Amino acid sequence: MKGLEAERDPNLLVGFATSDDAGVYLLQDQVALVQTVDFITPIVDDPEVFGQVAAANALSDVYAMGGRPLTALNVCCFPSRGIDRSSLAGILRGGASKVREAGAALVGGHTVQDSELKYGLSVTGVVDPRHVVRNSTAVPGDVLVLTKPVGTGVIINAYRERRVSEATLKEALTEMARLNATGCRLMLEHGTHACTDITGFGVLGHALEMAEGSGVGIRIRMRDLPRYEESLRLIRKGVTTALTRCNLKLARQKMRIAGSLPEEELLLLADPQTSGGLLIALPAPGAEALVSALRACGHHRAACVGDVFASPSPLLEIVPG
Repeated sequence: MKGLEAERDPNLLVGFATSDDAGVYLLQDQVALVQTVDFITPIVDDPEVFGQVAAANALSDVYAMGGRPLTALNVCCFPSRGIDRSSLAGILRGGASKVREAGAALVGGHTVQDSELKYGLSVTGVVDPRHVVRNSTAVPGDVLVLTKPVGTGVIINAYRERRVSEATLKEALTEMARLNATGCRLMLEHGTHACTDITGFGVLGHALEMAEGSGVGIRIRMRDLPRYEESLRLIRKGVTTALTRCNLKLARQKMRIAGSLPEEELLLLADPQTSGGLLIALPAPGAEALVSALRACGHHRAACVGDVFASPSPLLEIVPG
């Protein structure tokens, strides 16, 4: 992979070298394409809600780069039996509603038969090449802002076991279906240096990717991290995901805990998210203003959650609450 990256097209502004959220390809002096693809397995029984969340999840990668979605293609892995056509139509209807909300056009897609249901989008967007937001450009002194609470992985698994409250499930699904469009617009207005969205690798994995790409240390303060409170209770009761321990294992060698951290909080940091929030690094003077603007626009749980510091090697530091 490194050899391929070294021989890349000079118009490829962002490739896979820093594990960024989407690829960016220069078309003209002031226009670059943003391209991504993502699909997921069902998270709830309601087909339309699943379609909405899956689409928001895929669209998020474009927003994380500071881009605007233009077109989308459905990516459908549908079983040949065991699910009725009306449910499949509901998934597509939910996805299409989020594409419309994003101001993009749904232009087609592709369907294959698969024993496990999956749905998502391939998305193409545009971005001003002078204002591409990467995950690898955080600067010491930056403050970190997170736009959505964390804990969706354990909540969805608890839902499958019928162990989560309706109120928590509803809150989590509302946040997962929420587009990161507003977060994208506001971070650009506040002079953001770097951004990534928090998805399958959890807070630990995606924050560490930012640290490694930027060559910095990143500090997360647990007391400030927005979370679904029931998620901690569920973790204490043994609810987890197949990816949580893997995420934790990948991050451990470059992670430092400044004190004593309860096991459930560490597992929450490793909890894989679906359609999570944007983790934004920006100069300290603008951070509180960004949080205020996000909350005024409906991101009521947005918060400053940490900072960026100089480090001789990439490091993720966790400060207990």
